[in-house]
Amino acid sequence: MFRRHGSKPTLALWMLVALADIAILVVAAGVMTVLLVAAGAMIVAGAVAGARQLQRRPTAQAPSPLRRRV
Repeated sequence: MFRRHGSKPTLALWMLVALADIAILVVAAGVMTVLLVAAGAMIVAGAVAGARQLQRRPTAQAPSPLRRRV
């Protein structure tokens, strides 16, 4: 029996390969270096997300038909 392309075992295998690559990178670069880079990436991602939230313009919302007026 043949498995179709993109099946779950194949995806799981590639996830294990990715984890092994990260482990090799941590060993080669050092734990503190990787932690600093990851923390920096998280700070940059948070700043970008915050900037995008602040740039959104509020849209005028129509009253919901499910809400009753009192």
